[in-house]
Amino acid sequence: MAPVITLHDIHRVYDSGEVQVHAVRGVSLELQRGDFLALMGASGSGKSTLMNTLGCLDRPTRGEYRLDGIAVAQLDRNQLADLRNEKLGFVFQGFNLLARTTALENVELPMLYGRHRGSRAAMRERARHCLAIVGLAERADHFPSQLSGGQQQRVAIARALVNAPQVLLADEPTGNLDSRTSAEVMGVFQQLNDEGITIVLVTHELDIARYCKRSLIMRDGRVVSDQPVQPRSHAAVELQKLKDAETAAQLHPSA
Repeated sequence: MAPVITLHDIHRVYDSGEVQVHAVRGVSLELQRGDFLALMGASGSGKSTLMNTLGCLDRPTRGEYRLDGIAVAQLDRNQLADLRNEKLGFVFQGFNLLARTTALENVELPMLYGRHRGSRAAMRERARHCLAIVGLAERADHFPSQLSGGQQQRVAIARALVNAPQVLLADEPTGNLDSRTSAEVMGVFQQLNDEGITIVLVTHELDIARYCKRSLIMRDGRVVSDQPVQPRSHAAVELQKLKDAETAAQLHPSA
């Protein structure tokens, strides 16, 4: 089976006045369907530039990027927008939900911009299904202000799923969450990955990377490590440990 993502000798150079910034230097990468990649690196390592390339938000200066067999460099702006909408789902650190729109309506939004819009009833049913996948079917009519941070992020994940993307791109999705809520969100990602969805997750937290299957570390625009994560942590187990610790603290508070 062909890889869902192929990068070959990707470079990205920015002109900053009289200085050229070489943000990505010769990155080659293959992601098979069902991969779960943690993309890591310090600030300035090139991971954000690489993520923007994967998301078809930025074009490489040179090199080849194929997404689901499609040569991305050959597409114009409108074709890129269609490709993003049909093949990719995005999850951000800040949730990016519309405040005056219900969870269900937030999830529906990507379908409104697609070329293959269904009927209003079909789109609503699809949005409800995606909310059910992330465990929020009963919160469909709630506004973001009525939801916890973890629930808002799960709405954002449902929104990313609604067009049945080939790849989910998650940029620091637990960056605004506490440990327990982070484990809940990573449990959702693991469930989706177990069902076959390919995920690329940017994080600077080793504890979060442990939930993935594979860890890629960048430094100075280059890949310096690309290794499987062994053993893979299961978020459900970690979440139960956190809950047990909270219960013990309540039963035996310190004097």
